[in-house]
Amino acid sequence: MLLCLIMPVMGAQAASAQEKVGGIAEFDRTVHDFGDVMLSDGPLSCTFNVKNISQKPMLIHSVVTSCGCTDVKWTREPVMPGKSGSISAVYTNDEGPYPFDKSLTVYISGIGKPVILRLRGISHEKQLSLEEMYPVRFGSLAFRTAEMKCGNIEQGESRSDEATVANLSSSPVTVGFTNVSPNLTVKVTPNPVPARSTARLQFSVKSDRSLWGKNWYYATPTVNGRTYTATENGKETVSRLGIYAFTKENFASMTGEERENASRPMFDSSSYTFGKIKAGTPVDATFTFKNIGKADFRVFKTDVDAESYSVGEIPVVKCGYEGSFKVHLDTAGMPAGETLVIVTLTTNSPSRPIVNLFITGYIE
Repeated sequence: MLLCLIMPVMGAQAASAQEKVGGIAEFDRTVHDFGDVMLSDGPLSCTFNVKNISQKPMLIHSVVTSCGCTDVKWTREPVMPGKSGSISAVYTNDEGPYPFDKSLTVYISGIGKPVILRLRGISHEKQLSLEEMYPVRFGSLAFRTAEMKCGNIEQGESRSDEATVANLSSSPVTVGFTNVSPNLTVKVTPNPVPARSTARLQFSVKSDRSLWGKNWYYATPTVNGRTYTATENGKETVSRLGIYAFTKENFASMTGEERENASRPMFDSSSYTFGKIKAGTPVDATFTFKNIGKADFRVFKTDVDAESYSVGEIPVVKCGYEGSFKVHLDTAGMPAGETLVIVTLTTNSPSRPIVNLFITGYIE
């Protein structure tokens, strides 16, 4: 269980879902959210525990911090099968009254890619009310936002994260969830949530080979068995929580030879410019590429960050052959001025599992 050495003054911490990495390490969590803290609290500390779930000794080679404001210590001796080591971090909490999000990059023997741990929270100079900190309200249950991200997931794995919620009422409330999307689990701890107190909203998204790229997952909160439409600043907004995650292929088990023999796309250009047009003028952007790898190149999913669009079929392209596809944009309703639309491809290429393409121009 994650040990929090200095507790934040506005909310208790609780363990979230365990995460397994590469069949070797199991972390009790990969995110520690301190919640709302005061600058006057001073340095903030926490410890991540990591268990060796393999059959060989595991070594934490190194842990690299994202900045000098975070100090870290970790188990230096080999961790035997079935045993656990730890990674302890201290954040100085002296950078000013604003949100912080610090990362620890962990290198572990037998795992081909580093594991990213995060320390985050919001530091305040003065005490704020629960109503000020949590403006989105489902009845007496309040959130900072009704939309949350769960990060990147590789196939065969799951991803967990957490957020702080608040009970604005003068009595404990029991929180439940209905209409929960497949592959999503969500809970609140402690539950019931004490009066005028905070709790942890913990959520986990499991990968699914039928789902690629960016996907939304939903859950409808219930408060003492009742559902509510959320309000923010007195106006009704949404009826459910939205959590999004990005799923890509898992190449961790690939050998060097398999990577060498995999697909590899090369695009003629990563951007398409439509020049200056009037709002409502349709845009058809064509992207052409060649597969210079040794296996068939395939796109699992195309995501476009525009309100109204369509994507033509992207062919499976054999080694040495070319392919192309079109992205159609309806510019009606798009804001005037410089425009940048990002097209994201989720692919089967270990060298380019994510390809970002750009559509640019000016809308009058």
